[in-house]
Amino acid sequence: MITLYTWTTPNGRKISIALEELGLRYETRPIDISRGDQFTPEFLALNPNNRIPVIVDDEGPDGQPITVIESGAILLYLAEKTGRLLPAGARGRCEAIQWLMFQMGSVGPMLGQAHHFLRYAPEVIPYAVERYTKEAERIYGVLNTRLAGRDWLAGADYSVADIATFPWIASHDWQEIDLDRFPEVRRWFDAIAARPAVQRGMAVPR
Repeated sequence: MITLYTWTTPNGRKISIALEELGLRYETRPIDISRGDQFTPEFLALNPNNRIPVIVDDEGPDGQPITVIESGAILLYLAEKTGRLLPAGARGRCEAIQWLMFQMGSVGPMLGQAHHFLRYAPEVIPYAVERYTKEAERIYGVLNTRLAGRDWLAGADYSVADIATFPWIASHDWQEIDLDRFPEVRRWFDAIAARPAVQRGMAVPR
């Protein structure tokens, strides 16, 4: 059994989508970050960086429980555990990991800043709004270019790269992005949104 510590954030939903796609048995422990649950001693014992998601897998690589933090590392762990969601060939695997890292290094951090300054900042800071709105548009442009002529970010294979990126694009309205301006991203987004496992994963925690 896998225990998923998560909340209703894009990073948390990456993992619930992957677990649903893989058909792994899991239970959810909601960590309400609006109440500060991530700062409890119990949670900090799992992740000293006080961030969700975290998983605890009772059946780790050596048959013993293992705790995994950081959403990208969790996705790779689950892919390697099951032999799925990563292309089998070295070239395809490299492509998938590159675009997973693009999500970790660019999509998440920059779109997260857009969320903050457009929706949560206590005062409007025009410089920050302009900076992160433009960066969001640039990132969507990169994804649109990458997806031209490809079904998925890694090419022919649906992978952890797509799962990691999708929940951030699902919040495109928060970033004031019109998906119709990026037709390749729109096509890709609609294809993923139609997957039943994605729909279940996006509803976690229930």
